[in-house]
Amino acid sequence: MSEGAPPSPLSPARARRALAFVLVTVLLDVIGIGIIIPVMPELLMELSGEGLDRAAVIGGWLMFLYAFMQFVFAPVLGNLSDRFGRRPVLLFSLLAFGLDYVLMGFAPTLTWLFVGRAIAGVAGATTSTANAFIADVSPPEKRAANFGLIGAVWGLGFILGPVIGGLLGDFGPRVPFFAAAGLALANVVYGFFVLPETLAPELRRPFDWRRANPLGALAQMRRFPMVLGVFAVLVLYQVAHDANPATWTYYTMLKFGWTERDVGFSMGVVGLAIAVVQGGLIRAAIPKLGERLSALAGLLLMAVGYLGFAFAAEGWIMLAFIVPFALGGLAMPAIMGILANEVRDDMQGELQGAATSIRSLTAIVAPLLLTQVFGVFTADDAPVYFPGAAFLLAGALTALAAVVFAWRTRPPRSADQMRKSSALSTSK
Repeated sequence: MSEGAPPSPLSPARARRALAFVLVTVLLDVIGIGIIIPVMPELLMELSGEGLDRAAVIGGWLMFLYAFMQFVFAPVLGNLSDRFGRRPVLLFSLLAFGLDYVLMGFAPTLTWLFVGRAIAGVAGATTSTANAFIADVSPPEKRAANFGLIGAVWGLGFILGPVIGGLLGDFGPRVPFFAAAGLALANVVYGFFVLPETLAPELRRPFDWRRANPLGALAQMRRFPMVLGVFAVLVLYQVAHDANPATWTYYTMLKFGWTERDVGFSMGVVGLAIAVVQGGLIRAAIPKLGERLSALAGLLLMAVGYLGFAFAAEGWIMLAFIVPFALGGLAMPAIMGILANEVRDDMQGELQGAATSIRSLTAIVAPLLLTQVFGVFTADDAPVYFPGAAFLLAGALTALAAVVFAWRTRPPRSADQMRKSSALSTSK
């Protein structure tokens, strides 16, 4: 536990400014990712000389490479931030992001595009450092609510990014990459002058390669049994969560005949709902419900959302079930708050790096799994024709995550309760 550790070296006012900078950083990163989504198919077709079907396959491998690099490097950056502080790692990641977008904008071949996505995967591992930053500047009782702000800016970024990218794409498929580069590099300059360090020198620890890898980071978490148990919840949650980006477009177009505009609108509604829940509701709900109950409620509500998607008979029902799905956003900030309060302050970067590696690993596996499920149950020779099969699987996995979470975080029994239980069993 981190109890008794020295407090953050920042005054409350500077801590708030630091938190605001990190949130702006994450927002710009997500906008940068979203900006290139609308133009990526055209750029891939331009570089490969292939049609849209082949471009989709290449795009899938680019997503795989990005997730794999995050899986490998998230613990490295997390451990580096525990050794050298959050500030230099965060600024380095932003600089790498900016230069990477420039490289991708000028990429003359597919090979260079893959090199760019590899660099982006390394730089994108900065999420672990951003979360550790938040853990540094937040008292234990406010960590979960502040983690929720990360989810809020992700939702906002995925509303703004694709819209901006779509508008800039009218000027050519490479223009959005340079716009994303400008955002990232401008934030480097801003952060260089205003971003304070949040990890006090006395809380830093030596860098160790044995711990700075996915397996090594997870091995360190063995010292905290509840953390490992909650990591199992993260795996189930994240695999289920990828049902939306992996199958939403195909499912809604096939079942409801939605157009690209309809899909874009619906994704904007999802992003807006998530931003509202994680940016506002969480800050009121978690202090009242507590982290454990908030996480359980969020997991169960998200499971309801997936089941509603799976069995929706009309398009408007999909939109209606965005509400419980978005309310499920209570879960992850509460879970991350519980995890952050379980380890020492000098292990926050390592913890967040391990958690980011888990999310990246599921991002490698889940899209392949869920799209295959969708394909099997919509094929001409499907054993049962059921387009919502991937969402049904996601609902089942999220419900299982709630069960595992309830079991691994159950409160320890008090001595009085144990004595009463013993007395009852003896009387029988």
